[in-house]
Parts: sequence; structure tokens; C-alpha cells
Amino acid sequence: MRRGPLAAAGGAVAAGAVVLAVAVWPGGDGRGDADRPPSDGKSAVSSAPSPSRSYPLSEAPRTIPAVREHTAARGPGWRPDQDKGRVVVRDDDLADEGRLLAGELKLRYGGDARPRAGDVELALKTDGDGGNGADGAGDESYTLSVKGNQVRITAPAEAGVFYGTRTLKQEVSGGRTAPEGVVRDRPAKPRRGFMLDIARKHFDLKWIEDRVRELGDLKYNQLGLHFSDDQAFRIASDSHPEIVSSDHLTKDQVRGLVKLARSRHITVVPEIDSPGHLGAVIRQHPDLQLRDARGIAQRGAVDISRPRAAEIVDDLLEEYAELFPGAYWHLGADEYRALTVKNPEASYPQLAAAARERYGPDGRVQDLATGWLNDRADAVRPFDKKLTAWNDGFFRGGTTEAADDLEVAYWTGKEIGAREPVEYLKAGRKLLNYNDEYLYYVLGQPNTFRYPTGRRIYESWTPRVIRGSQAVDGRYDDQILGGTFAVWCDLAGAQSQDQVAQGIRMPLRATVQKLWDARKPAMGWNDFVKLADTVR
Repeated sequence: MRRGPLAAAGGAVAAGAVVLAVAVWPGGDGRGDADRPPSDGKSAVSSAPSPSRSYPLSEAPRTIPAVREHTAARGPGWRPDQDKGRVVVRDDDLADEGRLLAGELKLRYGGDARPRAGDVELALKTDGDGGNGADGAGDESYTLSVKGNQVRITAPAEAGVFYGTRTLKQEVSGGRTAPEGVVRDRPAKPRRGFMLDIARKHFDLKWIEDRVRELGDLKYNQLGLHFSDDQAFRIASDSHPEIVSSDHLTKDQVRGLVKLARSRHITVVPEIDSPGHLGAVIRQHPDLQLRDARGIAQRGAVDISRPRAAEIVDDLLEEYAELFPGAYWHLGADEYRALTVKNPEASYPQLAAAARERYGPDGRVQDLATGWLNDRADAVRPFDKKLTAWNDGFFRGGTTEAADDLEVAYWTGKEIGAREPVEYLKAGRKLLNYNDEYLYYVLGQPNTFRYPTGRRIYESWTPRVIRGSQAVDGRYDDQILGGTFAVWCDLAGAQSQDQVAQGIRMPLRATVQKLWDARKPAMGWNDFVKLADTVR
């Protein structure tokens, strides 16, 4: 980190993502004051310490994403001692986190043994026993203290403790030393996602598992799987085995993937896109394909006036809702061909007739599509999921509205009748940022897509930059739940799996930095790249 005259003089340094405060460790057992925030709840200037003969004042740890706050101190810091060091836990619920960290740092797992010099201690901490992580910021906040050749990581919940272990793992990577002092950290956004299109391109299970481990180390908490599209259907099905492609994941493989993700506090979010992008279903059920007034078949789109189309999709939704036990579900709803033309009623008279029958004489095709979306939401809602749909699946000006609890996954503003993000926000909807000009990695770069660069994300994107490059007003910040970096495989052969992994490496790191802390980073881009090479 850049050191200025103020830092050298022992003052507070605030530069983007990191706040430093000078401190002198009190005596004690490595707990107590080390976990107590300053009286005003922020990092603050204390009286200048007397010069130490042995140790300079510590600097903030260098991690990705950067920690939000570090209180500096004088001391040797901590490095893993593979002969004597252990990871111990105060709570049995942290055994998985403890064993994982012990294996990664080549330390022994000591269970609930009393901590001693050289150890890392993990503990859950609530208001009742002296604190609640980082300024009460929720389950993903944590406090990490280094003192007396010990490390202590505390948080209100297991997720926060896990993120503290990711910080420690990065701090000591490459033979580095975890700096003396206290980290208090928390994410700015609750949803930090990566979406992978496994429908258009088959990815090996091991490759996906490697991405899960990478995402966990970077403090992402969602993995989206787009596994059904025109090209293929990639997960085994009991209700409709006829639609499954030859290259696919078995249900046992999916269960294993979900388990691995859960161990990294990542929720796997499935997407079965409908009523468009259903070509794999239509190949086996051609009678369901949408046709226009001239009888021309519309690629990937089912005829939503046919009840059988809804029955098949609901069969799949209900089947996979149990396979994916997480709290989130993506309903798709984008790019339905009937609503990409100027006059849907003239182009698709059967849909217009069905709309009038269901919604009265003023019913339009957009009402029928909105009804389809609401009906699919009703199919999933009994499984207690939070539901999301693409922004171009929400239509204005009809007689019916999308259900109030549907969140908007905003990816583009290029569709017919495009709505600005602020229109959804003014209506009170919550929104997830998938900005296709920053966060879309589309294989082969078709149409106007270009591979996103980490640098552009790092230097000019924030979660409030939802469409194009202009940010929405800050008053809507709480409605923006987070963002997702997405890999779409439109031209599947354009890159190999290894090329994809390399191509998304720095964009993933830049994206999570801005989701963890939307402020301008303290570190320049070139230094950020060097750090990424250090904390692999």
C-alpha cells in the first residue's frame, strides 16, 4: 500500500478500500481489546505509540478483494508453522471450515483444543459475548486479529468465519506474513455471483469444481448454472429423460457439486429459461414450437397458448427444485420471439386470441407472456425460493403485471421497448446487475459483444452501473442486491475450457473487488494484477 507522510507519522490513512489506524496492543490473552472496535465504531487515530525497537507499524494486508478496515499494530505478525501450528475451533459448527484451512496451510486440525502460540482459532461470536463481527454488518462480516503469534477469526455466522479464513489464506500465500493488527471486514453487496452457460458448451465437472474453489477463495457466494437452451439440456431428468443431451451431468454429480459449493458458502442457482431458449425441449416435442402467422417456426420458442408447453416446463421446475436446495431460482423469460417484433398480435394471432380469452378484450400477447412468467413463479414458489427473471421478461402497458416478489436480473437495454433500470427501481423492485457491456463474456464475440477486461471493470464499473456506463442515483443502492459476471457460450468452439478460465481470471477478481467494496480501489490496476499473481 502507498505510504504517505501522514502514515509515517502514525495517523489514520484512508485510501479507497482500506482504513488504517495506529494502535498499541494492550496486555492480555490475545482476545479482549483486540476484538473491540474503537468507541465511535470506526477506525480512528490514537495517541502516537512509542517507537518499537523490534517491529515497525504493520501495514494493511494485501488481498483480493481488499479488506475494508485494518487497525495496525507493532509485532511480528503470523506465519503458519507446519510443525507446531494448529487450527482449533470454539464451535463444532466450524469443523468444516477448520479442517479446510488446516489442509490448505498444512497445519494440524486441533478440534476444540485450547489455542496456543502458533495456532489459528475460529469462533462464532454474537452480541451476547462481546461483539458481532465487523460493525454488525451481518452473517458475512468477520473480525481477524493477529497478536502474540496467534490468529483469531470471529464472526456472527459460519459464512463470515469462512471469509476470514480466505483472507488469512491470501495473507500468507507465497511465504508472506499475516500482519499484526485487526481486520474488520464485510461485503458491500449480499449477492456476488458467477453464471456459467453449460447448455451451449459442455464443461467438464472437474473444470466447474475448480471454478467453485476459485470463487470461494474470492468470496463469491453464488454460482448460476444455465443448463437448458436451444443447443442442449445438460442435467439428467427423470420426468423428461427424452430431452437430455448425451453430454450432461448426472444428478449425483450435481449433488456433489452443490455439496462442494456449500462447503465454500456458495449457493448454486439453476436457470431453466422459458418460454424462449427451449430448443432442446422442442426437438423432442416439435408440436409445441411457436409458429408465426405464415407458419414459420420460431427457433427455441414454445407456443405459450398450448397448455402442454406449460406442463412440461413445470414438470422440470418441480423436479429440479429439489435437486437444487438453495434459496434462489432463475426463471429466465428473456428474448421470447413473439415479443421481439413490432406487432405481436398480427404476427402471432393464436397468442393474441389466447390473451383475449384469458385477460378480456384488452388482453395482449405481452399479458400472455407475463401470465406465463407468473405461472412458472407459482410452480417454484412452494419450494421457498427467491425468484429472478431477466429484465426483458418484464413488460409495460399490459393489463397484468409481473408478480411483486420477482427480482430483476438486468442485462441489456437493447430490446424493443427497453426500460431503463431506474424504471424498475422506482417501482420498488430489487435488482441484480448483469450489465452486458461489462460483465458478459460471450464466446466468439458475436454481434457487438467484446470480451470484458478486468481493468475496465476495476476502474469504471460499480454495482450502480447497470446499463451502459452511467450509474443510477445513489438513493437506489439498497435495492441493487449485487451483480453477476456471466460466461455465455454462443460460439462454443471459439475457446477451450482452459482459455475461458484464463480469460475470465482477472475480470472475476475485478468484479468481486467492486461487489465487496464499490469505492475506488486504493491499489492501481498494475499492482492489482501483480497481487493476483501472488495470491493464486
